[in-house]
Amino acid sequence: MRRKIVLIPTVILLSLIAIMILFLFAQTIWDKSGANSLGQHDLISAAPSEAAVTPPPPSPTPEPTPVEPVFTEAVWVGVGDIMSHSPQLPGAYDANTGVYDFNPFFEEVKDILGQGDWIMANLETPIGGANFGYTGYPSFNAPFELAEALKNAGFNLLSTANNHSLDKGERGLLKTLEHLKELDLQAIGTASSQEEADALIIAEQHGIRMGLLAYTYGTNGIPIPTGKPYLVNLIDEEKIRADIARLKQNGADLVTVALHFGNEYQTTPSESQKTLARALVAAGADIIAGSHPHVIQPYEVIEGYDDMGNEKRSLIIYSMGNFISNQRGDSKDYGVIFKVGVRKNVTENLTTLTDIEAIPTWVHRYKPDRSFRYRILPVEETLAAKDDSLLKAGDYHQLQKDFDMLIQRLDSMK
Repeated sequence: MRRKIVLIPTVILLSLIAIMILFLFAQTIWDKSGANSLGQHDLISAAPSEAAVTPPPPSPTPEPTPVEPVFTEAVWVGVGDIMSHSPQLPGAYDANTGVYDFNPFFEEVKDILGQGDWIMANLETPIGGANFGYTGYPSFNAPFELAEALKNAGFNLLSTANNHSLDKGERGLLKTLEHLKELDLQAIGTASSQEEADALIIAEQHGIRMGLLAYTYGTNGIPIPTGKPYLVNLIDEEKIRADIARLKQNGADLVTVALHFGNEYQTTPSESQKTLARALVAAGADIIAGSHPHVIQPYEVIEGYDDMGNEKRSLIIYSMGNFISNQRGDSKDYGVIFKVGVRKNVTENLTTLTDIEAIPTWVHRYKPDRSFRYRILPVEETLAAKDDSLLKAGDYHQLQKDFDMLIQRLDSMK
């Protein structure tokens, strides 16, 4: 029996081979396309990763703009004793009008005084009025016109705590305060009531607040009336310290303390003067304005620090001598005007003393008729001009000699 042989047609065979070849070719193309697509995806995904690793540098922080400090300035002017000895009165009296005129006393120094904002003196006489009688040493009382002349000369602050405060008793002291208030002259150191004594005295000039205090060692043995200690401030270190602190706590930028202390006619301060003045500076006083010796004593500048650690400069004037009086000889006819610059840094609320100038003065006493006349002359200015018709060559010679001596004395503790 013959086996049956089936023959696959050639066309079909070739078709199958072609299909297999196409399948293999398509698989190869697909593999390459997939690989390329995956690579591009990896590159795209990597870009953010690389950017995160190397960010751009940050912008620099700008430097803060410094605040420009704001300053304000003022000037304290201080002088010594305003006396009213009996020989000073007749030449100032006009019999036709029945009025005293003391303005000539201050005419030659008025421009210097006018350079100050706080202008202060020690008023060492009551101004109680005619009812007490006008008297000189040892129990003073001056005409009301003396206060008017002080006002006209530019003074606005008067220390009234001294050994002559009670020369005319309580009534004389009260009348003095009354007269000064009429002229808007601030009295410091005496008061008409406890309420007035407790009130803080702060005088503001150009935005700078100066606290003011005044005290005396005593009242020439005249007792302060019982139950009225407020009439006259007596020196008590602990009380003064407390008063300084109270002023500072209530907004005073600086404090001036007038002290009537020391030994009469001594040209150098006593140990007790130095001890007290320096203790008060340590307690916060900025200016110590001394009086009583009736002659000029040295001054000193204390460099230190305040409670906050800021640099502080303080001034101690132990005695400014006689500004106006009838006393003569042994430099009792000389005084000194102090000009002290005060500068406040408003931005940082810091106040300091700047320039300090001492200007010696001389009381020129002359007699054109039966009565003496008096003028306060700035010594250095008078010597430089040498054109005063009322002065002779001998006067200038003595002025120069005394001026040199006074400058040496003033600077002996600097």
